Amino acid sequence: MNSSDDANDRGSFEARYLAFLETITHLRPSLHRYCSRMIGSVLDGEDVVQEALFQAYRKLDSFDEDRRLAPWLFRIAHNRSVDFLRRRGVREEAEAEAEAAAPDSVAPIEPPLPALGRAVEHLVLTLPPKERACVLLKDVFEYSLEDIAELVGSTVGGVKAALHRGRAKLATHSGRIPRTRVTSEDDARLLHLYVERFNQRDWNGLRELIAADARLRVADRFVGRLIDSPYFGNYERLSVQWRLAVGEVDGEPAIITLHRDTGRWTPRSIVRLSLTDRRIVRISDYAHCPWIIPAATSVVVAPAASH
Repeated sequence: MNSSDDANDRGSFEARYLAFLETITHLRPSLHRYCSRMIGSVLDGEDVVQEALFQAYRKLDSFDEDRRLAPWLFRIAHNRSVDFLRRRGVREEAEAEAEAAAPDSVAPIEPPLPALGRAVEHLVLTLPPKERACVLLKDVFEYSLEDIAELVGSTVGGVKAALHRGRAKLATHSGRIPRTRVTSEDDARLLHLYVERFNQRDWNGLRELIAADARLRVADRFVGRLIDSPYFGNYERLSVQWRLAVGEVDGEPAIITLHRDTGRWTPRSIVRLSLTDRRIVRISDYAHCPWIIPAATSVVVAPAASH
């Protein structure tokens, strides 16, 4: 290959890379919304999106420029979501067998019930993964049946059948999604102690709660060992008024970062701690992901502890 070919290859990749950056700038909140609804957690959803974007970047040099980037990225995000569900043990063997035996043609599908509205996004968690994906992609993101079939690796008839089953189940759903996450008393105590010491800027006291080899992930900014990062110092240098609070995001225990805005404390971002043997072993900070809180169904901030 001569230098001219090398230059052409570099120019082609750079053009794809610029298109990739421009697309994800606008598509990122939608990808997060989709993955969050597939998985049932806005925090896990963000982790999956970041894995998907990293995978997409690695495949960018082989991307067919005649294809549209957005559906391609959605397909990668969909596959990563399914992988996550499988790792978590959410498999519907009976559903898979039924789908294999189901005909590819069904009666015309009805549009989503108006009464469900935006609630569809949250109620889909009660559906098996394929029905969940088809309802989200059609009724929330308005993809065509043909695009959905390509995204989920099915046929148009298979998508119609999944939509029909999913919508029928949603129409009779009670509207409540069970919450199964439970925090032990020891873990709850550790979360409150972490927040208390963080708000006091007691960094030495805070380190007593954290394992020596604890990992830190600041989404879109840093991944590595906590001791190798200026994490606490970055918070200390913030010019805005801030404090942390224990809370819940869609029923999942989390730490909420609040900023004081026009006289009120407003939730701005989320931190998730991973705990093992009464020690913090991982900190995941989503301060640079402003789309997470708007995507959540509920953000509950516990009252500040009195002293």
